[in-house]
Amino acid sequence: MKKDRLKEILKEKILILDGAMGTMAQRYKLSEADFRGERFKNWPTDLQGNNDLLSIVRPDIVKEIHSSYLEAGADMIETNTFSSTSIAMADYQMEELVTELNINAAKIAVEAADHYTRMNPDKPRYVAGAVGPTNKTASISPDVNNPAFRGITFDELEKAYFEQISALILGGVDVILIETIFDTLNAKAAIRATINANREQGTQIPLMISGTITDASGRTLSGQTVEAFLISISHAPLLSVGLNCALGASEMRPYLETLSDQAPWFISAYPNAGLPNAFGEYDQGPEEMRTQLKDFLDRNLINILGGCCGTTPDHIRMMAQLAEGYPPRPLKQKAVSTYEI
Repeated sequence: MKKDRLKEILKEKILILDGAMGTMAQRYKLSEADFRGERFKNWPTDLQGNNDLLSIVRPDIVKEIHSSYLEAGADMIETNTFSSTSIAMADYQMEELVTELNINAAKIAVEAADHYTRMNPDKPRYVAGAVGPTNKTASISPDVNNPAFRGITFDELEKAYFEQISALILGGVDVILIETIFDTLNAKAAIRATINANREQGTQIPLMISGTITDASGRTLSGQTVEAFLISISHAPLLSVGLNCALGASEMRPYLETLSDQAPWFISAYPNAGLPNAFGEYDQGPEEMRTQLKDFLDRNLINILGGCCGTTPDHIRMMAQLAEGYPPRPLKQKAVSTYEI
């Protein structure tokens, strides 16, 4: 089966992940009316910018974006579900749509991936169910005057993640990707939710983890170093661990080296297209990014390579061509997992 081949493929080649969904969605210059469609014409809140909603109101656009990355050479695409939890959707009063959003998004991505797999069975395409960090943090107080206060509990996070991940599995994803982790306690809730969703559905969907180093301090937003982050998630049954977002490739490299040296799993990296400019936009083109990513490959640091904010199919095409000449990082001896204790 295709899913059974994934680990073997990762040992044989560098797998190419897709690029930014939001960057591509912005190119369509969608209006408030586009996000509302007929179904949400009278919705009480503004909906423009809720890109996850496009999986319901404009599935054609989502599929077109997926196809553009697959055409560029991506081996794995992410579902359009970065914010598809009841926690994040509360901003739009759309908590009740979570299951529909995730199942729809998964089916759109699976249909696109399967189409390209059928065209070239020697290059199977995979779908990662994207699970974002939510807009809440379990480790940091949102009230500077009350450091002990928390805006959400671990149990509330786990419940929301379980709802999302269960729907992604029902939609047919090949892996679950918990990404852009700035608070490891949030990630632990998502890990637990993934394990429980797999148990409930009788599945064994692999789990990928991707953290975020937020600045030059080399720490996550909740204050962990890369080493501490790695230790904190080492109990989980992981397929891969890696870094994405916040940093460009050159800034990410030293932290990626630490992961590659210490982690017993496959290593992923999908940096931004450089650092944002004064307008919050990303200016690094594929050729400039190529030089920095070549350093990852020359050092044999990674197994999975893709792009985050500001990256496009042109960036992914460059990555696919660049990676062809390099072997993947050898998988180290896997540590004993204690997640069932």
